[in-house]
Amino acid sequence: MTGRDRFRPCRRVLPAAAVSAAPPVARYCVSVEMAPEAVTRAREAVAAGFPEVGVVAGSAFADAVLLVVSELVANVGRHAPRCPIADVELTAGAGHLVVGVADGEPRLPALGPGEMGAGLELVAELAAAYGGGIGAKPTVNRDGKVVLVRFRMPSFQAVPLKEVRGDRRVKGDGT
Repeated sequence: MTGRDRFRPCRRVLPAAAVSAAPPVARYCVSVEMAPEAVTRAREAVAAGFPEVGVVAGSAFADAVLLVVSELVANVGRHAPRCPIADVELTAGAGHLVVGVADGEPRLPALGPGEMGAGLELVAELAAAYGGGIGAKPTVNRDGKVVLVRFRMPSFQAVPLKEVRGDRRVKGDGT
């Protein structure tokens, strides 16, 4: 067998049932100038973006997400003081919400048991309460990192919107 014969393109066709479309993903991003009011501005901007990613404003879940955003943006001010901007992104899809906060400090936070500060411990506890977790990774194409917090969205969050009447959204069950 020659080297050319060893690697042939796969021509197997999968049945239609085996190929599934990726679930829809919704994203909402905001950049926050790191000033004394950065945490407040980040909370306000994220709350304004909740409809974009299917989070019910005023719910306990929304409050948990806002607390996570507060802690992560405060950590940017505390641990990346030369970073002028924090980027906050909400990504929703497949029953999960991921909150990402990126900054220009390449040093990754310690996320092991007993290594986190009180703020990140609170973030990890909130994520765990909603079936999720916390992680961090270097940013792509620039210096810095992104801290990611994943939540499983509560079932009431996943009720599809059937129609829109004016600016009032109607759930699939007609309520």
